[in-house]
Amino acid sequence: MRVPLSWLREYVDLPSGETGRDVAAKLVRAGLEVETVEQLGADLKGPLVVGQVLAIEELEGFKKPIRYCQVDVGQANGSGEPQNIVCGARNFKVGDKVVVVLPGAVLPGPFPIAARKTYGKVSEGMICSARELGMGDDHDGIIVLPRGAGEVGQDAIELLELVDEVLDIAITPDRGYCLSMRGVARETATAYGLPLRDPALIDVPAPNGFGPVVQVQDSLACDRYVARMVTGLEPSATSPIWLQRRIQKAGMRPVSLAVDVTNYVMLELGQPLHAFDRARIDGQITVRRAQPGEKLRTLDDVERTLDPEDLLICDESGPIGLAGVMGGAGTEIADPVIDPESGLGQGTTEVIIEAAHFHPVPIARTARRHKLPSEAAKRFERAVDPEAAPAAAQRAVDLLALLAGGTAEAGVTDVHSPRQPWAITIPADHPDKVAGMEYGRESVVRRLQEVGCSVTGTDYLTVTPPTWRPDLTDPNDLAEEVIRLEGYDRLPSTLPTPPAGTGLTESQRRVRRVGRGLAGAGYVEAQNYPFLGESALDDFGLEPDDPRRDLILLANPLSDEEPGLRTTLLPGLLTALRRNVGRGSSDLGLFEIGLVFRKDGANAEAFLKSPRLPVDRRPSDEEVAQLNAALPRQPRRVATVLAGARERDGWWGKGRQASWADVIESARVVAEAAGVELTVRQDQHLPWHPGRCAALYAGERLVGHAGELHPRVVKAMHLPERTCAMELDLDELVADGTRHVEGRHVSTFPVATQDVALIVEDAVPAAEVEAALRAGAGPLLEAIRLFDVYQGEQLGAGRKSLAYSLRFRAPDRTLTVEETTAARDAAVSAARERVGAEMRA
Repeated sequence: MRVPLSWLREYVDLPSGETGRDVAAKLVRAGLEVETVEQLGADLKGPLVVGQVLAIEELEGFKKPIRYCQVDVGQANGSGEPQNIVCGARNFKVGDKVVVVLPGAVLPGPFPIAARKTYGKVSEGMICSARELGMGDDHDGIIVLPRGAGEVGQDAIELLELVDEVLDIAITPDRGYCLSMRGVARETATAYGLPLRDPALIDVPAPNGFGPVVQVQDSLACDRYVARMVTGLEPSATSPIWLQRRIQKAGMRPVSLAVDVTNYVMLELGQPLHAFDRARIDGQITVRRAQPGEKLRTLDDVERTLDPEDLLICDESGPIGLAGVMGGAGTEIADPVIDPESGLGQGTTEVIIEAAHFHPVPIARTARRHKLPSEAAKRFERAVDPEAAPAAAQRAVDLLALLAGGTAEAGVTDVHSPRQPWAITIPADHPDKVAGMEYGRESVVRRLQEVGCSVTGTDYLTVTPPTWRPDLTDPNDLAEEVIRLEGYDRLPSTLPTPPAGTGLTESQRRVRRVGRGLAGAGYVEAQNYPFLGESALDDFGLEPDDPRRDLILLANPLSDEEPGLRTTLLPGLLTALRRNVGRGSSDLGLFEIGLVFRKDGANAEAFLKSPRLPVDRRPSDEEVAQLNAALPRQPRRVATVLAGARERDGWWGKGRQASWADVIESARVVAEAAGVELTVRQDQHLPWHPGRCAALYAGERLVGHAGELHPRVVKAMHLPERTCAMELDLDELVADGTRHVEGRHVSTFPVATQDVALIVEDAVPAAEVEAALRAGAGPLLEAIRLFDVYQGEQLGAGRKSLAYSLRFRAPDRTLTVEETTAARDAAVSAARERVGAEMRA
């Protein structure tokens, strides 16, 4: 919300020397986020005056049309003679009043102005556009002042209010009332302890049966609809400069008088309005939901197919507007056709003003569904004061009658559902307990009344929040209002005392060990958003019945492209890999530890029936269990991705590209940190390459997969060639109980090493051969490592040789050659019996 300081002073009598930065500091202390204070016209220097075009000479022979103009600037140039100015704009004529900057002036930029020769003529200044004066981005033509605006030679800096300060305030969703000058003025008045001149406190006639006929079919979505009519408008009437400038400073663009008035009242009171051309409305106005197949061409000239949930404004012919979002093109205010001789125009002469109150949810959904984030929708989805509608309609009617010579019709339509005020009962010392300091009952009552609440009671206060604060629903909401107005800076800084002796849980320690292990192995942690879309799963080539496609959809997603919670860590991690590769990082190893969300544990009906957990006490075990039973299963997983070189080239020798073996090793690092030993078996599982995919087992439990990604996945996601990935379930890894990882005992006795080469069939996994050797070697075996795989003609077709290094050690003695040989032979014998292995000579 952009708040001009000059406009704000109309409602609050700020001290004369108070600057925009001073006001911003006060508002920040009261809890508003003031992002910037813009100094308008700070580098602007006159003379900048009103001029009237006396003559126009068209210059020919140039690539674009050029005009040589004589402009009367009165005595502003010191001589009273016309000023000769070269101008390329075409949107003005003889007799028009324009804004002229004379030599010696400085425009925003800074851009000094001097007389100079151009296009064969001497230009003594410049006729200005809105952008050149910092009034907006319009540079299509110069500023043509409305009829009767300013006298020739008058100072245009003051006339156009070019010098001002504008506060840009970021409004949070719970403070929607501050999307108006009225709301910000209320906060400013409270912060300074000054009275507020409420612009909504105006006389409004009572509803009667003479206004426009309105029928509301959905009273839950539209609980109030006020309609007023103004007749006899002069189509040629334009918005006065003061109104245009206030709209521009607030960040909007002047359009026409009727539209500008509705925007002005919306900015002033926070109540969105809409103006219909009465001549284009067929019969009564109806507020209803859309019907299947209905379409509407909105004011942005786009034909939209409507959804049955869309709330519409209709007449007898069909939809004429998206309620609370945007009007329809069929009933928009017609552009006036002006007679150049008389100055009179033809166009809209009768206007119906709509001031309605819509429920935030349907308006927000419609705006997002049709991608129409209008200023009206922004306010309705944050909740609008329902009691402001009659005053806003009256304010718009008064302005149209004043500025366009119209007549306000006596008819007042106000269709509304009864609204009961809500009351909150709190102990008078409740804010004291929340803040940890004493405010006292008088301060609490005073602050709540400054917010707009009605307060009664002594020890226990009955508080009725104002209609513009629907966010005040609980005692703690009221406590927050007291605390913020008293000043967050007054709160004492105290640290809570944690209970002694708890420390980290075993699960937390395990996550930290895994993270340290992967970081030590050269991987960098990357935290990604936990959201996922179908497109990422399509890139993986997953089958329609794959459980990873069964997403839990969010009711209010941040992005329509990622509406669900992730079922796997890999899409986010691979996206981070691709982004970093695109920024020049060719050799990458990333990892992430986080939760995924599986629908197989979710119970939507139970979740809706689950209790709302309290905040003033610890929830009971039954309440927590009931809520947990309704939640989806959320296993903690770890994933790694690799691309580029695992070992770089250098003077020490040739480097090595990352391969599937490296990500399998990263899984072993994770397993070692968790105190578990992994078994690796060949598998086929998307998105991995069918011939380079390993299944990871802890005992007989499948805990994850690792390997090189499928080429189609690499191509679809624009990843480097032969990108590798690993993902495993940390919870499943230790599913049979919590393990306390202990350091290995280091024996002081020497190690004995024996190498064996075994010939087996190609189909026999190396893991089974290793398991057989380990079982046969007995307790003296300390470690086993596969160091060579060979296939060749000497072995015959369908056979391979696996060479293992066996390390033997006893904890209490030095092993003899006989003991080592016997253990090796026992291991080979077990391999022969289990997998049919033969010793290779």
